[in-house]
Amino acid sequence: MKSPFPGMDPYIEPHWLDIHTAIIGEARRALNQSLPFGLVARVEERIAVESEDEPFRGIGPDVRVLNPSSTDTSEEGAGSIAIEAPFKLMVEVDPIIERFVRVIDESGQLITVIEFVSPTNKRSPGIESYRLKRADLLNAGVHVVEIDLIRAGNWRALMRPERCPPEAVSTYRAAIRTSGRPRAGYLFPITLRKPLPEIPVPLRREDKPALLPLQALFDAVYEDGRYDRTIDYAQPLNPCLEEDFDWVEALLTETGWRGSK
Repeated sequence: MKSPFPGMDPYIEPHWLDIHTAIIGEARRALNQSLPFGLVARVEERIAVESEDEPFRGIGPDVRVLNPSSTDTSEEGAGSIAIEAPFKLMVEVDPIIERFVRVIDESGQLITVIEFVSPTNKRSPGIESYRLKRADLLNAGVHVVEIDLIRAGNWRALMRPERCPPEAVSTYRAAIRTSGRPRAGYLFPITLRKPLPEIPVPLRREDKPALLPLQALFDAVYEDGRYDRTIDYAQPLNPCLEEDFDWVEALLTETGWRGSK
């Protein structure tokens, strides 16, 4: 069953890790069905670590942060050295794997990066690391597509050095930054009240942009994840919506989801 919302469903935001992983795979599949000859989409990953004291730490994709078990203090693990000591240091938090889509040509040249923004990308100090990475990509001639479908974090800071016009402020958004001279930036406001848009993905100069059908991707992820069976729409949304609060309440009541579980 589909979500009761016509576009993005704010009730799935607490399940972002699952949604993020699934929608990245759907995006790769959709792009590989529409990319022109000579281009392919691939999924890559990096690792972020969140904790109360250190909300973000970026680590290269070929490094893993291990949380050793308290039962293996005397055993020698693969690639490690066992030390006899009064205590064994433990990692407080598990790493979060953030995935993104790369569009490359047959030679491996990177053309475009597509990011489904996570909260770690919109919090300090992680936001500074993310903006530096984005600037490096653009300076290297790589287009960057950012799709922000989660409210947590500081989206205005993520957009810097650009600013969002007051009339374009929305619950969610997608931003496209093209490389080259001069550079150009484009903003797609995304509201709760309309279906998710198709986002043009810039490619090579000779190619037309590929269209990424966000609504179809979201519908597939929602249905495959069986979120209609697990989300309790009778509960208040946290954090609540301000401008759309009455609209959300009316929608859930009219569609029969309010109080149905």
